[in-house]
Parts: sequence; C-alpha cells; structure tokens
Amino acid sequence: MSGIQRLALVFTIIGAINWGLIGFFQFDLVASIFGGQDSALARIIYGIVGIAGLINLGLLFKPSTEVARDAETRPTR
Repeated sequence: MSGIQRLALVFTIIGAINWGLIGFFQFDLVASIFGGQDSALARIIYGIVGIAGLINLGLLFKPSTEVARDAETRPTR
C-alpha cells in the first residue's frame, strides 16, 4: 500500500467516524472544529474525505493476492 493510499485511508476513517457521530448523536465534529458546515475549511475537509474515498475504491477492486504480495515486499523496520 502506497503512502497516498495510507493517507487516503486515514481520511476515510476520519470521515466514517464523523458520519457515525452525525448518525448516532447528530453531532458534526468537522463542522464544530472548523466553524460550521459552510466554512471554507470544513468544506475543504469534506472534499478531502470524498477524494480519499475515491482513492480507496482502488483497494476494493485490487486482487487479494496482489494486496498480500505488496505486504510481503514492504521493507520491515
């Protein structure tokens, strides 16, 4: 998994947590941190999360053998 895909996965998880908070508690964490849903910064975050979701679509269609091979070839630290 490349660095871009990892970063996209982090943003996708942030978006999923935010949607969970909205669904269960009617609390939009991104909006409350960045000054409301209509603020420019919140809209940028929403856009980044959306793009990250699109990037992660590639992981959905990547064959599992290729995912395993990527994990095996990754250097250990």
